[in-house]
Amino acid sequence: MVRMSAARRLDPAKVRAALDEQLAALGEAPFAGGDPGAACVAAVLRAYRAGLVPVREAGRAAVRHLLDALVSVAPGRSVEVRVPPFAAVQCVEGPRHTRGTPPNVVEVDVRTWLELATGVVSWADAVRDGRVRASGSRADLSGYLPLL
Repeated sequence: MVRMSAARRLDPAKVRAALDEQLAALGEAPFAGGDPGAACVAAVLRAYRAGLVPVREAGRAAVRHLLDALVSVAPGRSVEVRVPPFAAVQCVEGPRHTRGTPPNVVEVDVRTWLELATGVVSWADAVRDGRVRASGSRADLSGYLPLL
């Protein structure tokens, strides 16, 4: 799993290529402008809704774009948010862990993360449905979501 911090940014050329590949898989025109990260998120969600398996690199770019947004609104190192197989970040102010498994962990699959971060599904609903695995007293991200 790749770890990233708020300072690490996605390569815009790679995001654009992944986005264009996802748009082509959806039968849509290439990206015409705007925020390629947000467009990638939207395209991957459309792929899921269409019953398609998203383009891997587009999924990676979408996840990283939204995790980066989370780190921006909830800086810190007390909660580890994992979206396998693409990335994990530490966020939320509070006690920092330095070794081993952190006490506050949130783990979600790619689709659930995209839906949570964009407001398609609520934190409460995703937790109730077992789509979010959260442990620790600080592992409730509902106050930071949706991001877009």
